Amino acid sequence: MKAYAFVTVDVFTDRRFGGNPLAVFPDARGMSDADMQSLAAEFNLSETTFVLPPENPAHTARVRIFNRTSEMPFAGHPNVGTGYVLAREGRDKDGVLRFEELAGLVEIKVDRDPACSRRRHHRRPSSFIAWT
Repeated sequence: MKAYAFVTVDVFTDRRFGGNPLAVFPDARGMSDADMQSLAAEFNLSETTFVLPPENPAHTARVRIFNRTSEMPFAGHPNVGTGYVLAREGRDKDGVLRFEELAGLVEIKVDRDPACSRRRHHRRPSSFIAWT
């Protein structure tokens, strides 16, 4: 069985377990569409994101956003939360992340101001054992 790391974050809050929770899989390579949909349903959050290599190497990633029942072309808090996770991993280029999504290209500017980062809560990375 392959293990996939994931991170849960609380978006739009100043306290842990507040705001809008999001699960982020920073490396979803090898997952099928059905795997992603099943995981989003299992997490039972408003959205779960899956990060894949971009089609265009000038971009940061291809990001797929799923709710409990379907894939979504775009949503705000998944972009904020996924951007936060990838920026913490140092995946931005000169403070910019570019996500390829069903709705098109989404650009996120990274703010590394310590006062700003204190308002976001990041839980310890976890892993999920997926079926093969």
